[in-house]
Amino acid sequence: MLLEGKQAVIYGGGGDVGGAVAAAFAREGATVHLAGRTAATLERVAEAIRADGATVTTAEVDALDEASVDAHADALVAEHGSLDVSMNLISTGDVQGTPLVEMSVADFEQPIRNAMRSTFVTARAAGRHMVRQGSGVILMFGGEGDPIRDYSIGGFQISLTAVEALRKQLASELGPHGIRVVSLLTGGIIDSIPADMDGADELRASLVEQTLLGYGALLEDVGDVAAFAASDRARTITASAINITCGAIIT
Repeated sequence: MLLEGKQAVIYGGGGDVGGAVAAAFAREGATVHLAGRTAATLERVAEAIRADGATVTTAEVDALDEASVDAHADALVAEHGSLDVSMNLISTGDVQGTPLVEMSVADFEQPIRNAMRSTFVTARAAGRHMVRQGSGVILMFGGEGDPIRDYSIGGFQISLTAVEALRKQLASELGPHGIRVVSLLTGGIIDSIPADMDGADELRASLVEQTLLGYGALLEDVGDVAAFAASDRARTITASAINITCGAIIT
């Protein structure tokens, strides 16, 4: 198993992407620690993981609250001995569909603030323990890409680009301590689009149309790649994004 004996924390672990990553980590032998603001959604993911015989914990943690994140990380290490993998997957509260010139400052800056603050706070908490350990992996999600020309995406893509800049800086500072920082670049996850959402079929089709392979990434794909990136088999990868867009974005 790729992650046997590892302690992995996932912020936003009750969401679709968080749940997929958690399931993949658990399948690969990690003890998974789900953190988020809603106990019910965390427990739903945890129950599925426990049903497969894996070990998982849950904790109500606000990834925007540095005291909450720090206390959780400290308690995790005190009880389990290490913090080996950290990934922030909280929703950023982005507002889409409104042209930038018609958008309020609050709506524009909300995903940027939330993404940057939560990524920094969670990476800092993990990084402090990883420096003492001399090892660890911090994973990020999203990745920078070209501007979207036919849809108003607000501050969302800008927030992803800002997170990528943080990834590069963290990787540069933490690399000498044996810590890798890697992000997953996605072009949209096909089965994360709610079936009852207006225009869901059209959105899925548009995402697939942009790919080179004729299909898009699924939640299971994201989990599998995240598990690989967190493992020692990816020990040569840091300060980089892994492109899982099926060719929708060419880097």
